[in-house]
Amino acid sequence: MARIKELLDSKIIKSDVGEETVLTWRETISYALGRGAQGLSTAMMSSKNINYFMTNLMGIPLEIVSNIRFWCGIWDAFNDPIMGVLVDKTNTADGKMRPYIRIAPIVSAFFTVMLFVGQTGFPDIVKIIWATIAMIGWDMSYTAFDIPMGALAFSITPSGIERTKLYGISSIFRAVIGAMPQVFVIVALMIPYFKENTAPAYTVAAIVAGIGMILFSRPTYRVCQERASYSENEPTVKQCFQLLIQNKPLFMLFLANMAFLLVTVQSAVTTYIAVDLMGNSSYIGALEVAVAPAPFIAGIFVPKLVEKLGPKADFVKIYRACCLIAAAMNLLFFVTCAKPLLTLDAVNEKLSIWVVVLMIIFIAGYTIPLEFKNLLGKEMEAETVDYIEWKTGERAEGIMLSLMSFTGKLTNSASSAIALFVLGICNYVTHDDAIPVAQPLSAKIALFSCITLIPMVGYLLMLIPIKFFGITKEKHTEMLKEIQARRKSDIQSDETEIEVEEQNA
Repeated sequence: MARIKELLDSKIIKSDVGEETVLTWRETISYALGRGAQGLSTAMMSSKNINYFMTNLMGIPLEIVSNIRFWCGIWDAFNDPIMGVLVDKTNTADGKMRPYIRIAPIVSAFFTVMLFVGQTGFPDIVKIIWATIAMIGWDMSYTAFDIPMGALAFSITPSGIERTKLYGISSIFRAVIGAMPQVFVIVALMIPYFKENTAPAYTVAAIVAGIGMILFSRPTYRVCQERASYSENEPTVKQCFQLLIQNKPLFMLFLANMAFLLVTVQSAVTTYIAVDLMGNSSYIGALEVAVAPAPFIAGIFVPKLVEKLGPKADFVKIYRACCLIAAAMNLLFFVTCAKPLLTLDAVNEKLSIWVVVLMIIFIAGYTIPLEFKNLLGKEMEAETVDYIEWKTGERAEGIMLSLMSFTGKLTNSASSAIALFVLGICNYVTHDDAIPVAQPLSAKIALFSCITLIPMVGYLLMLIPIKFFGITKEKHTEMLKEIQARRKSDIQSDETEIEVEEQNA
């Protein structure tokens, strides 16, 4: 036990990296467990689950589900800045972010379970109302969990290298813990009973996710610390938005994330791909296996790469290289696998195992640079918070992060709406189980394009705004030095004022 305690209390970066480092393994793991709780929620409420559940298992028409996803997503996106301002204006004994991390996961868990429990046999209008309430409730409560978690990462350490390692470890925990409900669904759909009675598999998975969200978020609240310095006066709503407008690098990330909308279309159709394009719901497991290694590879190698490069680490160049590699992999995927997938009779024929292997290789191939890009993007977001403090002297993690959360929610919902809309106009045939039915060629082309050509275009569009991000590693280091000097000067000025007041008294 003593050795374990010693390990937990040791720093995650022991070498001199030219920056102040503060994180211990205890705090890092506690934060990573909170990310795991988020992974449980987002995995269960991912587009591939809720789209398939609402259209095929609940029996809500495609166009209505598309509208639910789109309008709930619009509301969710626009309440992100509200949550960001609330975080920036919060000032309690527990800090700015931790009070929300204490409560929000419980509420989010409730609405996660609500969507998947007990409504499949209800009248259509009740199903629609039930699903809409569950989606709105989950969206709002998850926002109250997500933005404080992201802002906490910005505040937990001043070191970009240390934050990158924190993100890497967190991504691994999120992938492992978040896989629990999805693994249950995958295994269940390999059993003949659940292929014909699919809804209960999702119900149990949702309950598992809800319980896990509550349990895994507790250490984050209890252990993690907020270390950034803030102005004694809470910023007004107007000041929060003024700071947001002045943040040019953040706006470039915003534009890149808007283009990323086209990439996320692929995750909205995973279940449809397995059942209706590949012809077997068991292939859901194969598709999940294909993407599973990427968070681990990125979580291990991105921090190592950044730590090794040190001051020479150019996040923008690595980010752009990731986009180019992923785009190339999507194009090769389309060229190689289009013919066997589009000509397959999914009802009467079996897909060649070699095509399945090729699909796994390509999906794994473009998921790895995607995860690299995601981790680099997190640190680039943190740098934009430092940028605005360097530029204005004010620090406002909540409103800054809310813009990125805004785009994430908007792209997720819009990508689902786009995918469902495309399937609708391409005459996709819905069904109330996980057994394939005959689909027209137009629906097959639409499905395959959603995981190949559409994401490829998204990656290429992302290259344009990211070129103008403008924060290099050298510039960020200089910004941190000036910020620290300013903070010390402010502390010394405050101490001098106190001494003068005491002498006059």
